[in-house]
Amino acid sequence: MESNEQLNPHATDPSHRVKICQITDDKISSIKPITIPQLFADIVAEFPSQPALVQKNLTTNEWETTTFEEYKQKVEKIAKIFIKLGLKRHGCVAVLAHNSVEWFVSGLAAIHAGGLITGIYLSNSTASVQHVLENSKANIVVVDEQSQLDKILQIRHKLPNLKAIIQTLPQDPATPPTDPQIYHWTDLDSIDTTEYDIEYQNRLSSIVPNESCNIVYTSGTTGNPKGALLSHDNITWLVRCAQESIPVIQRGCEVIVSYLPLAHVAGQCTDMYLTMSVGATIYFADKNALKGTLINTLKIARPTLFAGVPRVYEKFQEKMMQIGAQSGVVKRLVAKWAKSVTLDYYLRCMTGDPGISLQYQLARSLILGKIKEAIGFDRIKMLVVGAAPADIETKKYFCSLDMPLVDLYGMTECTLVHCMSRPDYPNMESVGPSLPGTQLKISNPDENGQGEVCLKGRNIFMGYNNDPQKTLETFDDDGWLKTGDLGYTDDNGYLYLTGRIKELVITAGGENIPPVHIENLVKAECPAISNAMLIGDKRKYLTILITLKQEVDKDGNLLDDLTVESVKFMENLGLNYKKLSEVLDGPDETVTKAINDAIASANKNAISNAQKVQKFAFLPHDFSLPTGELGPTMKIKRHFVINKYKDIIDKMYAEN
Repeated sequence: MESNEQLNPHATDPSHRVKICQITDDKISSIKPITIPQLFADIVAEFPSQPALVQKNLTTNEWETTTFEEYKQKVEKIAKIFIKLGLKRHGCVAVLAHNSVEWFVSGLAAIHAGGLITGIYLSNSTASVQHVLENSKANIVVVDEQSQLDKILQIRHKLPNLKAIIQTLPQDPATPPTDPQIYHWTDLDSIDTTEYDIEYQNRLSSIVPNESCNIVYTSGTTGNPKGALLSHDNITWLVRCAQESIPVIQRGCEVIVSYLPLAHVAGQCTDMYLTMSVGATIYFADKNALKGTLINTLKIARPTLFAGVPRVYEKFQEKMMQIGAQSGVVKRLVAKWAKSVTLDYYLRCMTGDPGISLQYQLARSLILGKIKEAIGFDRIKMLVVGAAPADIETKKYFCSLDMPLVDLYGMTECTLVHCMSRPDYPNMESVGPSLPGTQLKISNPDENGQGEVCLKGRNIFMGYNNDPQKTLETFDDDGWLKTGDLGYTDDNGYLYLTGRIKELVITAGGENIPPVHIENLVKAECPAISNAMLIGDKRKYLTILITLKQEVDKDGNLLDDLTVESVKFMENLGLNYKKLSEVLDGPDETVTKAINDAIASANKNAISNAQKVQKFAFLPHDFSLPTGELGPTMKIKRHFVINKYKDIIDKMYAEN
């Protein structure tokens, strides 16, 4: 990597654009660099009448379909409007809204107009929104709800580059309708853009594959988020590489539900760009999808491909186990048999014995098909999990339902994915080999082969927007992207992750301890544990914070009710607790002993004495978005948890 090229992502002189990495795999290296507008035009030409976007009208409650040809017309119209409203060449459009047709159209319109698109998390504070808009120098911002518009109105006097605000939902009557900077989406069609036809065509024809088109901001759990610049080639190469690497994907045949936040690289690359590249149909889930309504959309859309973070699958698992526990004895026995023979089939696949038994065939056709149908997964070809390590027990559970989870490993800086486990050969512990045409190395491995995971390929980002120093720090001297992840590879090139360098717990004795491994060991010993977070940085010994599984309401708020797994766990202890408050009142000595026993059992698998957990403490509730312990992508905000529960942590270490 040549740093001067990485640090000039917006340069129009070809000599200052990022060079596209050369790759060795013959099939993948033959993928020609193209722009996103080229990719879009190709699929529209191939599938003009194919349903592209399906969204429920909030007024009529009816599903409305946009074909690819109609999609293209909307994009071109809005692109010209953006130019008229002040979007500069290489300028940015920011979107602060829920997943919707308007989000997709805004994204592609910005790119077609020679600009960049960036998403902002809806949960971001006004100060955080200001940081993104300042860093991206956004010319236009698109919002939906009044609460998001209010954030912009509070700070727009500090944003000299902002030319227009577009709201997709009806305005609050209190907002002056004559505000010259605010436009409503439904009014855009009436704007005459004839005088910008030539400017639009000139911009469109000047776009090249190796210039930036997207700024994806990191979650910013340890400071202000950094804006990762992705090029056209980063994105178009990756989605076409995915098509070549995943045989089950068929052009014009796939259906996907959009519910992951589009401010995240996973939401954009999967929902916007992969679907565009294969002519897939997108159904938009409603804004409460992650609070429990997702399954409603799944039943209607019946997706063929589905992606989620581990917590999404854990919620599916908890709900299905709850339903199963309420079934009659015969149904439970039959379901148990079906899941047992199916899990056995996949475990045998991992040992190189893919033989299909009659029992597996019967279980699949008679029992498991009905379970899939009940959650809208009867047409599913592949379930993808990423963004954080998935629990092995969850992976086993979905294997037992004949729906193995395919691991993706990557980050914003490698355009979502760099490694992928094989759909036809699941591996519970590995995230698979690197994609064809990419490279992976373990930097400075220790005696066990463990070191920092470093990456190269056409999917590697261009650098951080307006932050040359952070960009240089992210690459080593040979141009490898330093991920900050710890891992090792086996003889087949499969990557195994063991932790994060920045999340390493370094004890007072100088021991470097990756927390995720220990946390998973503890969780595996007790089905009632929802989250376990290791503590011990600069401490003499390790402790762990424990949350129990509890129910949530339709808005994602935690309830006092225990989940079916927690209730069953209590029953096995001879207790009749149904509420979390009942357990924590004391807390109950029997439950405390059971958790201590689970930790003792997990400690038997510890790599060293220094990695054994000495104490634990219950937290007053599970981790959640509303209470702040989880970020928008459902990852634990470790620094937040440590600060929020400082008193509980200090008390553990004060007790002798």
